[in-house]
Amino acid sequence: MDTPLSIAVIGSGPSGCYIAQSLRRSFPQSEITIYDRLASPYGLVRYGVAPDHQSTKSIQSQFARLFEREDVRFAGNIEVGRDISLDQLRNAHNIVVLAAGLPEDRTVGVPGENLPEVYRAGRLTRLFNAHPLEQTGVPNLGKSVAIIGGGNVSIDVLRMLIKQPEDFVNSDIDDAVLADYVRAPAGRIDFICRSTITNAPSDPVMLSELGRIRGVRFSCSDPIDVAEDAPRAALARAKAVAGLLEIDPGTETRVEVALHFGWAPVSINGDGHVRNVELRSVNDVRPNLHLDADSVVTAVGFDYDSGDWHGLGALKANLETGVMDLGLYRTGWIKRGSRGTIAENRSCAKAVAEEIVAGVDTLKQQTKPGYGGLPEEVRARAIDYSAWKRVDSAETDAAPADRSRRKFPSHEHMVAIAHNNFVQTSAGPGAN
Repeated sequence: MDTPLSIAVIGSGPSGCYIAQSLRRSFPQSEITIYDRLASPYGLVRYGVAPDHQSTKSIQSQFARLFEREDVRFAGNIEVGRDISLDQLRNAHNIVVLAAGLPEDRTVGVPGENLPEVYRAGRLTRLFNAHPLEQTGVPNLGKSVAIIGGGNVSIDVLRMLIKQPEDFVNSDIDDAVLADYVRAPAGRIDFICRSTITNAPSDPVMLSELGRIRGVRFSCSDPIDVAEDAPRAALARAKAVAGLLEIDPGTETRVEVALHFGWAPVSINGDGHVRNVELRSVNDVRPNLHLDADSVVTAVGFDYDSGDWHGLGALKANLETGVMDLGLYRTGWIKRGSRGTIAENRSCAKAVAEEIVAGVDTLKQQTKPGYGGLPEEVRARAIDYSAWKRVDSAETDAAPADRSRRKFPSHEHMVAIAHNNFVQTSAGPGAN
């Protein structure tokens, strides 16, 4: 194409940043704008990664180079469907890439999961991360919690629920939410995974990490041995679980964690409130289990919004291609479903970028205005990267000595700081 391309990426999380990196390499003269509904960039890394996993969150520094060195524009505080339509973005840009992730926690699909004490892992993680669009305050989980999942997100939830405040040093956890929880922490947690140790989706390193938390007694009544020729990850997972079972905190026990492998939920039971969870054995014939529980946390992945996504209909996963229409693409979870780690979004973005490069000659040979062609009122509300850095500085300045930052749970507060309408750098209204 003779004229520079104008590219819009919707979503500034890992998928959006990775696709912008790839497209900048392929089209170095192009105008690339990453749009986000929030005032802050980085999406899942900032609000979906557990707050005590700062090593994972450090990938933000890599993404920051996009905005600082590679001339990619950040346009935060612009929500597609509220401030601008998808059609308007497509009319203003040659290429639009959807990288907005998945909005909904997947349901388990068993009776009783609509009881009021059934909570979704995505919501809890966002609460602990001070997500500005989540209500503040952790729900009352009670003394006995059942976690249904078995993957890394469920381990994140388990880890946050069994830690003490001093275990969150150098994290960016919402201290107000943490304080709410530790006033009445869980005393027993049942961790339920339908897969056996061999096939469980959890990272062995994350399982081992649980053993460094003081005051926790682990138990497991299921076989944890795996075949000698099992995959390396399965052998490491079995070793990690065996290590947990060897821990004896003695009189310092604060919380009991029972691990259940090879059990699938049948129902969540209770007369208006959660009372117990019924499980069935997946791989052998054993009587069903009934586990008492005051609350249930489900962590079985994330799903598409079942409604009409901005005129595109109900979206479904596509593992083959990111092409949706002429000049319209998708990448990351909104393309392939909630599968894979952050790093896997990089390879997904690379493949979609290659599709864009291959099909660029089929795009209409016309100049599009890009970001500058959006309505003035939309651009006026946008938060660019330099404005975000004011929020970033305010958060780090407001952090106590044992925290990496104090995120503001009020989006209005973040926008005010970004637009220089509020110069105070302390937590401010609605903050922790």
